[in-house]
Amino acid sequence: MTFIRALVLTVALASAALALGTARAQAAGGNYVFDGGTAYEQQQVRLALAASSFNWSIIPGQIVVHITPAPTSEAVPGAIYLDPGLLDSGQFSWGVVQHEMGHEVDFALLNDADHAQLNTALGGTVWCYADSPTPLQHNQYGCERFASTLAWAYWQSPNNCMKPSMIQGESGGMAPASFRALLTSILSSATQGQAVTAATTSVGYAPHVAAKPANATHS
Repeated sequence: MTFIRALVLTVALASAALALGTARAQAAGGNYVFDGGTAYEQQQVRLALAASSFNWSIIPGQIVVHITPAPTSEAVPGAIYLDPGLLDSGQFSWGVVQHEMGHEVDFALLNDADHAQLNTALGGTVWCYADSPTPLQHNQYGCERFASTLAWAYWQSPNNCMKPSMIQGESGGMAPASFRALLTSILSSATQGQAVTAATTSVGYAPHVAAKPANATHS
């Protein structure tokens, strides 16, 4: 009986340790749920976020990851949209996943003063789509440069499709270390709030669902 009790206790402690480790991994990877997608496609999202050294768990609230065919990948406050065909490409898709989740960092944690500081540092023409009366190139928007730089600065892999040479320098406005230091400073000192712009559409890196919520969209 003593042996059995000891065995049960050992299993219970091991299970608790495993659960704690899983909870921590999920916390670092952020709080999100899936809408659609195969097991493989959902796993690519998990792997993409885990590959980044950014702590996605600082994004408040839960993000819905919609996996459904469409012309561009995009993000709105509280949701990102990813094409299954993109995710089926495996690791190639990871940078796009990180980019779209980077917009959630912007939506939830950055204010107008942060936008101005980051836009100057990253070399954006304006911060985002509502700030220009005429459409600009994707890499001219500070909000897109921010999301791409976040993806690159926290996962500097040669396989990252967000590396500067692959996206016309969009993620090359700052050295990765300098960007990480600036973003850490902003996130540790800025008041948390929402930075939501008017409804727009944008040129994306990957497919996105046709019907979107009637609020801000970033690609």
